[in-house]
Amino acid sequence: MAKVSVVVPVYNVEKYLEQCLDSLKNQTLKDIEIICIDDGSTDSSGEICDRYAQNDARIKVIHKANSGYGDSVNKGIELAQSKYVGILESDDFADKKMYESLWSLAEQFQADNVRSSWYEYYTDTNLAINVGTIPPKFAHKVITFRDYHTILKNKTMIWGGIYRKDFLISNNIKCLTTPGASFQDTSFNFKTLTLAKRLVLTEKPYVYYRKDNINSSVKNPGKVYFICDEYNEITKFLNEHPDIKEVVNYRKLINEYNNYVWNLLRISEELRPEFVEKFAQIFQAYDKNGELDEKFYKKINRKKIKILLDNKEKFFDLIEKKFKKKENREKRKLHFSLKISLARISLVMFGKQIINIEF
Repeated sequence: MAKVSVVVPVYNVEKYLEQCLDSLKNQTLKDIEIICIDDGSTDSSGEICDRYAQNDARIKVIHKANSGYGDSVNKGIELAQSKYVGILESDDFADKKMYESLWSLAEQFQADNVRSSWYEYYTDTNLAINVGTIPPKFAHKVITFRDYHTILKNKTMIWGGIYRKDFLISNNIKCLTTPGASFQDTSFNFKTLTLAKRLVLTEKPYVYYRKDNINSSVKNPGKVYFICDEYNEITKFLNEHPDIKEVVNYRKLINEYNNYVWNLLRISEELRPEFVEKFAQIFQAYDKNGELDEKFYKKINRKKIKILLDNKEKFFDLIEKKFKKKENREKRKLHFSLKISLARISLVMFGKQIINIEF
């Protein structure tokens, strides 16, 4: 039996798929199972998977009708034969030491879940920026979300780690399976982090997360309300686990607010007024239930919430201004970026990382 099974959901990624599969095939951990779930690709992705499988017995390929990312991940986990399961998106690629390093940490600490940092990767310039989100003081030891609440602040992604399969199965942790949906890792991520009794983090980055794939779900303006479905699922989960809700509901609400603002900044202009209406309705319900407490308002400006709840048109204008600032910031980021955190200092100039100091 392989030590780690890596699930690769595949859909129309012929441009990047070979780089992804090469990064898995060349892992220093040779005892690995690679499960490619071809989700009804209409380009050459399925053929690429088959070709790699013919040349490497560790690679298994499942072809199925298109049913979405969440269903692909779930099927891959179900088929996995290893003690630990990883997930790698097929337009990204991994450092060759990734799964050996994560597996070693999982075995050392008998972890339910091991998570790492990652790189933001830009194809055209071959620029990889370490996001450096995990403070060293929380790394390389067993913790839970109760020790480090801000781990829930999108500090790690589901593809940046491995999971003990028994942990996923016993807690019935799955992705939502709405066909065509995006962001189906949001509720999965929240559940795995809050249910893990033995969570281990590493500040080392291993996944190269491609930021400039124009076909990525974050680039698709048609997928407007799927992020709301994910937060509905998280709300349902917290209501079923009141002990967890008592500790982290404020953080869930902060994430939800910020992700809805982020969603507004990415969708097409004509769809924004309708989404603002939905956004306001959701937070009006939270306000009525008394869930928007002082912990929430320490991170989210009270005046902006009041504008959202009472004057949606004015809130929409604020978002329009924020959108223009975001566009300018993204342009500047590729030329100059300075990041200082508890984990590292990074300076990028003209598409090259000049300084990268890890603490």
